[in-house]
Amino acid sequence: GHAWGVAVHESFGSVVAYVVDVSIADGRPKVHAVTAGVHANTIVNPTAAEAQIQGGAVFGLSMIQPGFAITLKDGVVEQSQFSDFAPPRITDAPPVAVHFVPSNDPPTGLGEPGVPPIAPAVANAVAALTGKRLRKLPFEALA
Repeated sequence: GHAWGVAVHESFGSVVAYVVDVSIADGRPKVHAVTAGVHANTIVNPTAAEAQIQGGAVFGLSMIQPGFAITLKDGVVEQSQFSDFAPPRITDAPPVAVHFVPSNDPPTGLGEPGVPPIAPAVANAVAALTGKRLRKLPFEALA
């Protein structure tokens, strides 16, 4: 009933890899745990760097949920703030363990790199569980 999914992304000079533990509940992927491997060279503030990756993973999970699409009407975005497009709350968030590759090279970016690889990691786990490839965000409800 569980599968792992893996995805890797590089941007801003940093590499983020996620391994996720996923099951299917009520037609949606349920992420039970996330493990991140991050190469961002020298980590100046480890606590803040860990929080950046954890926040990026949880924010990225908001993109996969059915019904969480950003929509347009007459060329205008309908959602104006987080009350209209709510990201997962702490009670919905899986634990995110972050591991940094040690390095003495100059620091690289950590603001955005944690967001992009979470959806493909979950999609790969869903494919392992169901055989169905999810290629569009937000994910469709699973039968």
